Amino acid sequence: MTSSLLTDVPGTPPDGSGEFRRAIVRLPGWPDVDVLPARPERRALVWETVIVLGLSLGASAVYAIISIIDSLTKPVPLNQQTTSINNSVVRDRPWLDLIYQAYYIVTPLVAVVLALFLLAQLRRPREGPFAVMGLDCTRPARDLGWSVVLAAVIGIPGVGLYVVAVAMNLNLNVTTDNLLAAWWTIPVYVLRAAMNGGLEEIVMVGYLLTRWRQAGWGPWPAIVASALIRGTYHLYQGFGGFVGNAIMGVVFGWFYAKTKRVWPLVIAHTLLDVVSFVGYSLLKDHLGWLR
Repeated sequence: MTSSLLTDVPGTPPDGSGEFRRAIVRLPGWPDVDVLPARPERRALVWETVIVLGLSLGASAVYAIISIIDSLTKPVPLNQQTTSINNSVVRDRPWLDLIYQAYYIVTPLVAVVLALFLLAQLRRPREGPFAVMGLDCTRPARDLGWSVVLAAVIGIPGVGLYVVAVAMNLNLNVTTDNLLAAWWTIPVYVLRAAMNGGLEEIVMVGYLLTRWRQAGWGPWPAIVASALIRGTYHLYQGFGGFVGNAIMGVVFGWFYAKTKRVWPLVIAHTLLDVVSFVGYSLLKDHLGWLR
């Protein structure tokens, strides 16, 4: 059985703050392990966010940069190229394709769990990791109402921006209806939309803005940085995707800074993606600009 002995150790720790306490963990058959108390510094908090992003949406941003370079160096104009999401992996075995889709829905959410875990363990906000970002159920009606407003504010101009960007050769044609037609197709679209909403808004807004605030950043530097990262990992769609999602990031970040509620952002993002994914599949044969 593991036992821990906490003892006073005289001397000066590396930060020169005077005497300190250390935990000595003892386990039979293993050497003792000294555990120094955590020193949550501002720089360490920023590096924590870099690591979380590097394991999730930051890596997507790097991939998107490579992807747009690939698209720009092709002999074909951007608006004659197509990028697709929600792709089937094995079209001849629907049961296996469903397993792949479940994998693609669940694994990105590990970044959400990691962010919440870190908030709960290191420099834990007084309200706790959920309440500090408004990820609770204390205002369901108000959160739902704001989510509909935000979805409309972002979604309606977003369609126009997409059409204009494609017409100006600034964007690729984005198709969101590439799943195998099966009984589970629409539910997978909805679950994928919910995953996108949870991952992007909890990590990019709730977690990042909380950590960067703890690190001493002002609200607008944090909002702009988060929005630019959001826009960057949509660059695979083209420059219209970058601009539209960066604007979305600024609006969502501003709303969060005012309300400290991330639930409306999660729901609004989910609604936008459900309309995009399901709506595309239903309307692509009826609207010429949906290619």
